[in-house]
Amino acid sequence: MMVRFALAFVMMVGSVTAQTQDAAPSVAVDADKPLPAIGPLLLEVEKNQDAAEKMQRDYTYHVHVEQQELDGKGGVKKTTVTDSESVTIDGVRVDRVVAHDGKPLTLEEAKKESDKIDKEVAKDKERRAKAESNGKTTDAQGHDELTVSRILQLGTFSNPRRMILNERPTIVADYAGDPNAKTKNRFETMFRDLVGTVWIDEQDRALVQVQGHFLNDFKIGGGLIADVKKDSSFSAKMTKVNGEAWLPEEFDGQGKIRVLLFAGFSGRVKLVTSDYRKFRASATIVGGGQEVGDDGKPVPEAAPEPDKQKP
Repeated sequence: MMVRFALAFVMMVGSVTAQTQDAAPSVAVDADKPLPAIGPLLLEVEKNQDAAEKMQRDYTYHVHVEQQELDGKGGVKKTTVTDSESVTIDGVRVDRVVAHDGKPLTLEEAKKESDKIDKEVAKDKERRAKAESNGKTTDAQGHDELTVSRILQLGTFSNPRRMILNERPTIVADYAGDPNAKTKNRFETMFRDLVGTVWIDEQDRALVQVQGHFLNDFKIGGGLIADVKKDSSFSAKMTKVNGEAWLPEEFDGQGKIRVLLFAGFSGRVKLVTSDYRKFRASATIVGGGQEVGDDGKPVPEAAPEPDKQKP
């Protein structure tokens, strides 16, 4: 979800400016080599992103989120820390909370979390099935997806250049929404007020980093569908896992961005993913030998049997 959120936000989906982490140092390289056309390049990125999201379903990983609620003067009023295990259930990506503020959930809290996850998955599957029956393309949660082709109609990419990011050739381009672009729904107005930068791995044609911020504040559905404050900023970084897919690594944000009641933040937020574990249908994690159950949690290893002495 986070990657699609970042891909759609600057390109869009992903989350930095003053208070968030700066991009890794990069330098120009191969200045004489022709740059690829940005439009076709982004369409390749979208295609590869779809493939990466399918691969992501085979992974479970840890999600650590620290969110700071700010007072009127910008001081930290409250800090909340949440740890979750992210797993795919019936095609729906969910983050199952396992600890709050460093304290593991009690048995009662864990039961409530499981019940909540079950309801969310059932609701998302129902929404997705309804949308698909009407011929709509949606994400795993059943929400409308904004394609790269449509984003290209809502704004402009400019200043393409080739840089080295983390020792890999990377294509960088800036994005600015077109305030005069005609939108098909209110959600698309978000992209008309968005400016930012995208980093694309040149070899893999994959989105590896995004940054952006909003020029105006607006609400959709009185703030229930979307609520964005002016100058809210975000960034996201991806990492290549097992040499096969670029998956979420970090997300930073500041301000207030909330979309569809399920994704967003108010204040400052930092999300870090780690401990990627791949599993097959047999529930055995590739390369690890450890098993993962249907709930995405590691299955405790049985104690080894004592050696039997020969008579």
